[in-house]
Amino acid sequence: MFSKTCEYAIRAMIYIAQKTKEGDRIGIREISKGIDSPEHFIAKILQELSRKGLVQSAKGPNGGFYLDADSMKQSLADVVRAVDGDKIFQGCGLGLRQCSETHPCPIHHEFKNVRKQLFQMLEKAKVDNFTEALETSMAYLRR
Repeated sequence: MFSKTCEYAIRAMIYIAQKTKEGDRIGIREISKGIDSPEHFIAKILQELSRKGLVQSAKGPNGGFYLDADSMKQSLADVVRAVDGDKIFQGCGLGLRQCSETHPCPIHHEFKNVRKQLFQMLEKAKVDNFTEALETSMAYLRR
């Protein structure tokens, strides 16, 4: 459903939220291990998320990635839009260019409801909502 880049971005944001809620900064190597992703790939993703203001970074010996109070309140829909764009929330379920209410694809009406529910779920899901579930092992970010 999401691109691999988007999956890693969501996992990284949640992991960083969990690890930095006390104000610490976390390095690429630890993030990569924590979410089971290739280091170079997650570095590129986090650089892009940083440019877009979803995650913060600091250089130097005490540097790394972290989330400020505003970033903690970002929704997963914000992360998806930043990485994959709005296509998943607006596009055709079959990938057609000309799908609309007046010219629907075979799954248009059903998929329209799925898109709406997906958007609502991801919009309600804030990055910091998942930290407790991870701490109590009720949720996981690694395979």
